[in-house]
Amino acid sequence: MGHTRGMYEIHERPQMHQPVLVAGFDGWINAGGAATNTLEWIADGADPFVSFDGDRLFDYRDQRPIHEIREGVIEAFEWPSVTMTHVRRGGRDLVLLSGTEPALNWQAFVGTVADLSLELEVSELIGIGGIPWAVPHTRPIPVLTTASDRSRIPVDDEHPEGIIRVPAAVSRAIEVRLTSAGIPAMGFWARVPQYVGVDLHAAALSLLARLGSHLGIVFDTAELMVEVDAQREHLDAIASARPDLAVMIQKLESIVDVADPADGEQLASEIERFLRNRPDDDGLAG
Repeated sequence: MGHTRGMYEIHERPQMHQPVLVAGFDGWINAGGAATNTLEWIADGADPFVSFDGDRLFDYRDQRPIHEIREGVIEAFEWPSVTMTHVRRGGRDLVLLSGTEPALNWQAFVGTVADLSLELEVSELIGIGGIPWAVPHTRPIPVLTTASDRSRIPVDDEHPEGIIRVPAAVSRAIEVRLTSAGIPAMGFWARVPQYVGVDLHAAALSLLARLGSHLGIVFDTAELMVEVDAQREHLDAIASARPDLAVMIQKLESIVDVADPADGEQLASEIERFLRNRPDDDGLAG
């Protein structure tokens, strides 16, 4: 039987040893569905053991529930939600914090996540997500690394340079709170082609590889790779039928292959102009 504790209900506490909290949300910093698809893949249908109170986290006028109507009859009604799910992968206990990014009561929510993390003896936080970037879909999706301490970022990992001020996601607010509580944090952010407007399976594949490398886990991604290959063929077909898109992708490939980020920043403005002038039904971002 579940127990309600203020902002959340804990259904049944699993047995875990120093679990890693992996957090990602549908909303800000989820380009290409990178965070949500990665967490869904890891969860593999496991049931949540914690459910947060949606009435305290969402403005339903902005994050409206979804209902499904079949032959004039409502058959399903889905509320936005945030949950914690426990899985054991490769001998490691993982707690997956996922769902729709809250719109309300961030500080109370973040404080609750911190309290739960301490109670569950979480050993590390890993935030994941996707950010739009001037990269082609024809190359492996690169992953940017951040951390609560510079010394935790591997030498070979790409990371933001200098000082960057950007609107924060709730996952970053969680990182700040957990770090202050003594829980170290990492962040892995897939650079998603900004001209792709659908969930990009390759982004989830790259995040799973980076997560696995960090945690010492080998995720079984055979089925996902089939989806990645099929989607790549579909995007290639779109590009072959669109000379303007094909030219843009070739430019991106040349920039990635010679690792010239300055040219990439210049091309980003070209991509934005391309997206403003594209057809509305081509499946690309807009």
